[in-house]
Amino acid sequence: MSTLCLVPTPIGNLSDISPRARQALADADFIAAEDTRVALRLLNHLGLKKPLVSYYEHNKEGSGPKIVARILTGQRCALVSDAGSPAISDPGEDLVRLCAEAGIPVTAIPGPCAAITALSISGLPTGRFCFEGFLSTNKKSRQAHLDGLRSETRTMIFYEAPHKLTATLADLSAVFGAERRISLCRELTKLHEEVLRTTLGEAAAYYAEHAPRGEFVLIVEGAAPLAPEAVSEADALEAVRALIGQGLSRKDAVRRVSEQTGIPKNELYNAAVRE
Repeated sequence: MSTLCLVPTPIGNLSDISPRARQALADADFIAAEDTRVALRLLNHLGLKKPLVSYYEHNKEGSGPKIVARILTGQRCALVSDAGSPAISDPGEDLVRLCAEAGIPVTAIPGPCAAITALSISGLPTGRFCFEGFLSTNKKSRQAHLDGLRSETRTMIFYEAPHKLTATLADLSAVFGAERRISLCRELTKLHEEVLRTTLGEAAAYYAEHAPRGEFVLIVEGAAPLAPEAVSEADALEAVRALIGQGLSRKDAVRRVSEQTGIPKNELYNAAVRE
């Protein structure tokens, strides 16, 4: 059956390839890879032999339609990136779009993902987060990206290469403040896995003295939520009257407005009775 299957690959430890991911590679008629040399090493480790085609950022416009054409003939294609889940901060997203437009079924196998792995061990809030990927190397675009995150309250996830880390830490510190917390995760799942939990200012100072090594995932604390504006008692009573006019009892109206404004229920109820 003609399909595109997204197959996650280990982010460092080859033992993290799942039986289902291995089977998907074995079942594929051909494999589209970000780097065919990296994919070949994985296939050799798994004892598999499959035709490989190159698909990466700088050839996707030509390679993508060719892959789609092969799938439309009835072939099954497995898409892999160098490490982690394809199509996440990765040109695979364009191939998925092309397949969707052509009516080709697309499936994905869950598995290794550096962003989620780093977030889970960061020690920072994980309930709400946003993935920001790699920052642009263009100064104007980079600044606009960071400016748009000044008031972001969710935990933020960035990817960064070692030779760009010090500049990125300086930019993050300038925008978010030197005291903002950060967890820097490197060499994830590998022998020398390391997590540095510190502040942006301290991280910038540390890596100014110690050359960064390995690919980094940066988990940055979100901004503190803005305190809600104080609501006057008069405004709160007006809200109570409006809810009573909609059919709520005085008790229920007071309870709801109290929850919305933070004004104690007893205080608000007594004020409503005095009216």
